[in-house]
Amino acid sequence: MSGRAAAAAAGSSATGFPVAGSPGPGSSATAAAEIGSGLVFADDLPDGLVIADRMGLVTVFNRAASRLTGIEPGLALGRDIRDILPLRDSQDRNWWVRSQPYDGLSTRTRHPEQSLYLADGTELLVTIGYVRDPRGGQPRPDWHRAGGAVRRMVVTLRGAQQRARLERSRADLVSTVAHELRSPLTSVKGFTATLLAKWTRFTDDQKRLMLETVNADADRVTRLITELLDVSRIESGRIEIHRELVDIPDRVRRLVAGRVAAGDPAGKFRVDVHGELPETWLDADKVDQILCNLIENAVRHGAGTVTTVVESQPSAGAGRVAVSVRDQGQGIAPELAPRVFRQFWRAKRRGGAGLGLFIVKGLVEAHGGDITVQQAPGGGAEFRFTMPAGAPDFG
Repeated sequence: MSGRAAAAAAGSSATGFPVAGSPGPGSSATAAAEIGSGLVFADDLPDGLVIADRMGLVTVFNRAASRLTGIEPGLALGRDIRDILPLRDSQDRNWWVRSQPYDGLSTRTRHPEQSLYLADGTELLVTIGYVRDPRGGQPRPDWHRAGGAVRRMVVTLRGAQQRARLERSRADLVSTVAHELRSPLTSVKGFTATLLAKWTRFTDDQKRLMLETVNADADRVTRLITELLDVSRIESGRIEIHRELVDIPDRVRRLVAGRVAAGDPAGKFRVDVHGELPETWLDADKVDQILCNLIENAVRHGAGTVTTVVESQPSAGAGRVAVSVRDQGQGIAPELAPRVFRQFWRAKRRGGAGLGLFIVKGLVEAHGGDITVQQAPGGGAEFRFTMPAGAPDFG
């Protein structure tokens, strides 16, 4: 008899237990037989599974539970679950003593997921459910315990690494925001306090310079808050797209003209439009935000001329429009390319919160487009995004 057949024959004392199911398309004959027989195997589950009987003796201990706890299944089966899993809470109290799973309220059906610790300090995310004897009417012939007594306890285990990563990500967010806000707010506070205390001692030119610095730093704070709101909307899927007919080359030229008017040299920028472009119905404000971030990124981190190329890209249906923003700097190493659209990624430690390219990617994808980064034809970095063309379906 094969290992799986033996497990199926042994029932809940091995690695299989009854569930509802049916074979999916492409299943092998063996898999179809297993699913058709009403069994799924505990070792197939991605999470740790431990089942104890009415006496607290372990009847199921799957491979995932062994991996998480370091205990071999053969050493766990038949032993008291309280000895195999000596769970303790964050205050180092014995969880079994505090919870009394077998002697507590007979109406209790589960314990929601919580962090508990093994004796060696390993943190696990633990969920516990109870299968109880019936409380009303005549009990089934094979159920001899009093109504509501625990017949079987089911424990699922998950590693805490993913949650730790999320907590580190949140800590990074708080740290980054605090760092980015501290500098402009310190400047605003310092110049404002100085002007209030010594207004009459400064010339008009000095006052103007201080107020212009305060204004610029206030703009930095506003931009950061806007970026954080955009990140929140992207992560929660709440980006709203208000489509209208958008002339992408015209939007690029306007942004370039604005930068030139603000003091950038006109020779720094070049706009190339190749061929006839299909009409695009996009969110004009968000297209401006995408283009502004990419051009700003090329100016700040690249070198030489910043070239924006707009061209049609044939595809099924109405086609797509492709926009490439290229610089002539050192470019981005191939091994770094997968990271550039992550939150807080920065080519250098200074400059920005590292949210701009993450937001660009989110806004492009919200339109149904995609974005990549690669080496530009003449060297430097090339950020290329595509947008769907053609009239949208308003129906």
